Amino acid sequence: MIKRNNTYLLWMLLIAGLLIPGGCNKQEQPPSPPLGQPAPRAKVSPPVQKLQTSAKVPENTASSLVFTDRKDPFKSFVSLQVQAAKQDASARTKDLLPIQSYDLSKFKVAGIIVGLNENRALVIDPAGKGYVVKQGMLIGDNDGRISKITATTIEVIENYRDDNGHITKRTVKLTLPQKK
Repeated sequence: MIKRNNTYLLWMLLIAGLLIPGGCNKQEQPPSPPLGQPAPRAKVSPPVQKLQTSAKVPENTASSLVFTDRKDPFKSFVSLQVQAAKQDASARTKDLLPIQSYDLSKFKVAGIIVGLNENRALVIDPAGKGYVVKQGMLIGDNDGRISKITATTIEVIENYRDDNGHITKRTVKLTLPQKK
């Protein structure tokens, strides 16, 4: 029985020896600083790597969403040209002379005066009103400018818009009718 008590005691000591060191691993907290001094702060280590990116972040994303100054992609381009031409025509008619409000082909040459200094011509519009014109004056609804007046003709250089929308120049000759 003594032997049995010894083994029993040995086992008890062995178990107690294993449990006691495991329970003593508790770490003590450092003492709190005195009331007059502030507590020391823990040091913060800098990040391991700074974040770098090649993507550009827009600074003002709200301005990129304003569409007031952009064209509408669903509107027809042809209708925009027609509207612009109508606006130009309406703005242009305010400052025009009566001689600039008719088509150039509707004018009739009534007479030409060939002088020493410069030549002049009498032109009658479709309404029956006559105008005395000289070289450099504007005539017709396509901004025609009289370039030359000879004894029988008046040459007018006229700007017009072709089918492609390009502005081109053409020379129009108004002739004096022959007497019978």
